[in-house]
Amino acid sequence: MDLSNLKPAKGSVKKRKRIGRGSGSGHGGTSTRGHKGAQSRSGYSQKKGFEGGQMPLYRRVPKGGFKNINRVEYAGINIDRIQKLYDEKGISVFNPEIFRENGLVSKNDLIKILGRGELTAKVEVTAHAFSETATKAIEANGGTAIKM
Repeated sequence: MDLSNLKPAKGSVKKRKRIGRGSGSGHGGTSTRGHKGAQSRSGYSQKKGFEGGQMPLYRRVPKGGFKNINRVEYAGINIDRIQKLYDEKGISVFNPEIFRENGLVSKNDLIKILGRGELTAKVEVTAHAFSETATKAIEANGGTAIKM
């Protein structure tokens, strides 16, 4: 055996179907597209979700819920994160720039301080919003919660 007599395995290579090359080929006439109808015409393209005329799934399933266009999204920061920053880096004055520098929020995020965890440090926190429990926890240690 050498390179001159290599062949693919028997039955592994099929001949290409030559469509529209006369009736003698067996694929002439309608060129395997059947008779009439949209799919037999040139330029045919099917709509996304088309199910052959059956009511498509996206129309059978009812719509649900709504999106409130006036919703204000806040990036939440819990007071246990503030305590952790105080312990690790000694930061006692917190504002949006400090939160950004420490990777807690993105550039244009509105910040809301939330009340999960314990706060033992006296800190000054400036944010866009505060939960009641967070405000109580900050002020219980003699700190201040400043709303922007």
